[in-house]
Amino acid sequence: MLPPFADIRHLHLIGICGTAMGALAVLLKERGFRVTGSDSAVYPPMSEVLRDHDIHVASAYSPDNITPRPDLVVIGNALSRGNEEVEAVLERRIPFVSLPEALREFFIRGSISIVVTGTHGKTTTSSLLAWVLDFAGLQPGFMIGGVPANFGVGARTGSGRFFVSEGDEYDTAFFDKRSKFLHYLPDIVVVNNIEFDHADIFGDIGEIELSFRRLLNIVPRNGLVAANRDDPRVVRLTEHTWPPKVMFSLSGDADWHARNVRDTASGATFDLIGPSGQTTCELPLFGRHNVSNALAVAAVCAHVGVSLEQIRDGMRSFKGVRRRLEKLYDAQEIVLYDDFAHHPTAITETLRGVRAAHPGSRVWAIFEPRSNTTVRRFFQTELADALACGDVVRLGAVHRNDRIPESERLDIARLVSDLRERGADAESLPDVSRLCDEITSNARAGDVIVVMSNGGFGGLTGLLRDALEKRFGASESAT
Repeated sequence: MLPPFADIRHLHLIGICGTAMGALAVLLKERGFRVTGSDSAVYPPMSEVLRDHDIHVASAYSPDNITPRPDLVVIGNALSRGNEEVEAVLERRIPFVSLPEALREFFIRGSISIVVTGTHGKTTTSSLLAWVLDFAGLQPGFMIGGVPANFGVGARTGSGRFFVSEGDEYDTAFFDKRSKFLHYLPDIVVVNNIEFDHADIFGDIGEIELSFRRLLNIVPRNGLVAANRDDPRVVRLTEHTWPPKVMFSLSGDADWHARNVRDTASGATFDLIGPSGQTTCELPLFGRHNVSNALAVAAVCAHVGVSLEQIRDGMRSFKGVRRRLEKLYDAQEIVLYDDFAHHPTAITETLRGVRAAHPGSRVWAIFEPRSNTTVRRFFQTELADALACGDVVRLGAVHRNDRIPESERLDIARLVSDLRERGADAESLPDVSRLCDEITSNARAGDVIVVMSNGGFGGLTGLLRDALEKRFGASESAT
């Protein structure tokens, strides 16, 4: 429960070094609040960002961190009961909220709220959407779970009417198990796709669909739902909506659709067709999944008055998102990409996109099972099918596998065997240094190396880039 807004001067963020929490801290500081925080993992780059904004961060959790008493505490999603600082907040009856609640009350309320949802593509779609709106002069605020290269930051307040949020279906906090996106006062909702994920909080796909139904039920009649016609679950869940609905599709059976999709190493070109007319777009991202993301952006932007020409030119000038097929190295016909893919569908789309953009290349698929779903056996077969889209597959260690009962844990030996049966050169190399040496020593001209993880992978991408530069020379055009 928020205290009266006028009484809030000092906010303290517990878990401040998380990507979203750190971004929120900076936004609050820029709004003129006194901001402090605490975390048990204070290290660059977030520690440097917070220091540069004169935000004091305690490097351990302690009741002392909330003395003197802040006016409001924001408790991060990673925190739980038993944390001594959280316990002190409860005992002292200090007002507290979750990150989504804070974002809503301090930045979203009063704006036209655009919420981008889906199992895959949220970060890229919300980044592209924020950029095209900005390109059109609308200066949106945004909170995105990645860093759009056009902005260099994952969040900003904005001076326009619109606020773009990456709408995550994951739960809000230990004291609020609703999906985060339910807090964002949606006026416009994009639904890209719906699949099973987050096995640590959802029991089955039905529970995930229920969260999306709840979201759609709070979009006002003067709002908009932009839905992907290529996803059967999305079509079913959006069949009856209170607000108007606009459909987008890679085929012709939708309000907004694409024709003549062509992939190259520099991106995708396609004919964009919609109620506003038709134009040819050049998107500096490849893969049909990214064209689908662009269709969602076109549908929303056209709805709020952006011209077709501005949509086209905004897409052309988009610079991508860090860790979303981010090119880290390109020399001697060897290319290294860093990607966030961790769900089997995302892995498949990423590798297919790479193949289309680099025809004839040998594709390395380097994967770290790290998410709460992929470290378990839910996708044992699906991961084999997805990773087999690569020619050479190397698997890192299962992240924190000691926390998962062996009967539930992803079976790496079986995954390697299944991949070999599917024709891939597959091996498990849990040691990051050895994995880096294996890739570097066997790489050759014509190879495309794709590292996929929703975490740090032990710093593998940085090690690989340095090792490739040492063997093959400096990168010619990494972006």
